[in-house]
Parts: sequence; structure tokens; C-alpha cells
Amino acid sequence: MSRGPYWTVLKGRKDGRISRANETINLPAPAFNVTQLIQSFAKRGLGVKELVALSGGHTLGFSHCSSFEARLRNFSNVHDVDPSMNSEFALKLKKQCPKSNRDHSAGELLDSTASTFDNDYYKRLVGGKGVFGSDQALFGDYRTRWIVESYAKDQSLFFKKFAASMVKLGNVGVIENGEVRLNCRVVN
Repeated sequence: MSRGPYWTVLKGRKDGRISRANETINLPAPAFNVTQLIQSFAKRGLGVKELVALSGGHTLGFSHCSSFEARLRNFSNVHDVDPSMNSEFALKLKKQCPKSNRDHSAGELLDSTASTFDNDYYKRLVGGKGVFGSDQALFGDYRTRWIVESYAKDQSLFFKKFAASMVKLGNVGVIENGEVRLNCRVVN
């Protein structure tokens, strides 16, 4: 069993002295289409290949129903359920997330091997079992589908590209007048 990709984390990154929760509004939404995802990543200097590789981080994760329930009911004027979603998978999610859901902890793991860093996430996208619309969209768009398929077939390729993308991501948002923290959890 593989333990996942690894990469060298550069030392000396300058971070800001304050953190604001409202800055997370700039993160891509779970309902984004591929064009919106590409634009969001491009603002950070990241390309299509980094977008698809970093999305693979969803191999470890969980989502509450509120982030994907719009795909399950009244999706459009033509379709009740998102047609890109596997129909059996949609039924499973509907049972887990009933219309009058009072269980705020209800949701779904983002891949079936959620405690293992692997390429199952991509295999699920190929099978129409992406939880987020933004994830499933990666398989539905010609600009990203071929990358999803290549990672679904070759886990070592995914690991290599994920590690390279993490290094690139590590250089996003470096603050010129920031500080190199002695303890990453607190400002100096």
C-alpha cells in the first residue's frame, strides 16, 4: 500500500501577521464549472494541470449535504438530478441527505478510500461519482477530462504531479512585508 506523494517544503516563506476568515470567500465553490475553476486558479498563477492535480486532494475529505444537495433535487428545468451524476450514487446521496434534513453532520466522503491518499477520487469522477459539481465537471470538460483519465489510470503520475503542484501552490500568496514564523501557529 502506498503512503502518498511527498515533496520538499521550502523554508523561509513570508506569511502575514493576521488571518481573516472572510478571505476564504476566494476559494473555489463546490458548484463552480471548469471555466470558473480555471479562472480562480489562474488568479493565483496556477494552470489547468495544477487545478486537476490539486483537486485530487479531495481523496481525503468529507462534505456536508449543504455543499452538494443542489445536484440532487430540482437541478434544472429539464433534470431533477444532475445528469453528470451516476444515478445509483444520486439515490444513495438522496437517502443520506433527505429533503427535511435535520442532521447537520450528514454528508458524504469525497472518495471511497477516504483515509488513504490515492487516485480513487479520479476513478470516481470517471464513474460519475464526484460529490461536488466542481469535481464532476473536471471529467465533463475536454480541457480537463484527459488529465482526470490519466490520473485515474496512473496513481504514480498523479502523485508526481500533485507534489509538483503543491510546491507551486506553496509560493502563492507570499507576502513581501510578512514574516518568517518561528512557530507556524503564532506570529513572532
